[in-house]
Amino acid sequence: MNDFPLESLLCQRDNLAHVLDSLKEGIIAHDVERRIFFFNSEAERITGFSRDDVLGRDCHEAFGEPFCGSRCAFCDGNPAGPERSDYILNITSKAGERRRIEMRVTPMHDGQGRLSGVLASFKDITDFLSLQLRAGEMSRFGNLIGRDSKMLSIFEQIRDVAGYDFPVHLSGETGTGKELVANAIHGEGRRAGAAFVPINCGALPEGLIESELFGHVRGAFSGAVRDKKGRFELADGGTVFLDEVAELSNTMQVKLLRFLQEGKFERVGGEQTLAVNVRVISATNRNLKREVERSRFREDLFYRLNVIPIQLPPLRERKTDIPLLIEHFLKDAARRYGREPLMLSSAALSLLLDYRWPGNVRELQNAIQFAFVKCSAGVVEPDHLPLELRGADICGRRGPARKLAPDEVRKALSRAGGNKAKSAKLLGVGRATLYRFLNDHPELA
Repeated sequence: MNDFPLESLLCQRDNLAHVLDSLKEGIIAHDVERRIFFFNSEAERITGFSRDDVLGRDCHEAFGEPFCGSRCAFCDGNPAGPERSDYILNITSKAGERRRIEMRVTPMHDGQGRLSGVLASFKDITDFLSLQLRAGEMSRFGNLIGRDSKMLSIFEQIRDVAGYDFPVHLSGETGTGKELVANAIHGEGRRAGAAFVPINCGALPEGLIESELFGHVRGAFSGAVRDKKGRFELADGGTVFLDEVAELSNTMQVKLLRFLQEGKFERVGGEQTLAVNVRVISATNRNLKREVERSRFREDLFYRLNVIPIQLPPLRERKTDIPLLIEHFLKDAARRYGREPLMLSSAALSLLLDYRWPGNVRELQNAIQFAFVKCSAGVVEPDHLPLELRGADICGRRGPARKLAPDEVRKALSRAGGNKAKSAKLLGVGRATLYRFLNDHPELA
């Protein structure tokens, strides 16, 4: 009989510490007053902080900021504590490096069922994501979908800027997914648990936009029957997304500039100066620099907003992502309406690949939803697609299409390591042509 049963060994604090120290996950535990009482070896390695740095200290002070970012359930002294949760966030190591970690937070209770603290386990996935990006194996980032090199570059830029609060300006055509990118930047940063507040500057009437942004006090104007918080106030601790920022009037540009410079504002009709802590991400489908040159947009505001510019590619410049997007939209529609997912015929796919997509991803999504309604079951054919796609001038075809042979396509794919964009270049054809050929020859795909 074993004189040292496992239960008695695990009850001993030192042995339990040895067990937790041997894990390949970081472990941190704190009490209800946020005092850290456990920090294992892997947590030291990932964060760069030693046990001596953090044990016995408030976790907000030990790391210079809340370790859980804006998701911390103890910021307001919440007596109930958090529910078990899993999420991904970025942290800053002691050396100042940004690390991306996968975190699981679990509440701990004493013998009477009262909350006694929190235990968090976490893994460093920074290098794994970097390898995925470099290898071109990533196809999703938040709610963004794409495998084209241009989209992988966007994913990398999102990851790079998410950990900093510098203003980001997104430019790109209508429908390229600027709000999705803004949301991804918010979701990747330490503000992820706080509010993300989008504001469409072009959709708000001129007479109401100041009230919408900064709020108003009761009696400030006809209809102001109570005090109202503005969008910036509602986003305190989180992110404000100013879409179509080029539509702001000169007067509102001045007020926005003052807020960006000082972080302070007054509600309409109010005298009290308020301060909030928000990150600002802006976007426009216009060339904002050209708007400055034409005196339609303030130069000083442009430089305040355009600290980190990100240019989103139009869909016609990343056509290899079209099959991936189509698959996603078809699955999403099928899941929403309880139907079997549809397939696309090679003829329908050819039309979708050759179309110029002036409305970009949003227009593609609309076209797939139209086809989903028109096609009751089975395979989507060209007749199921919107009329403007079937009757539109296709792009990228000049002169007679080159004939492809299975052997040369197989060799090109082999030389390009399976990369279809590179294979198309080797074959001297457009990517849409190669995709059509591969759809007709599935044994090569």
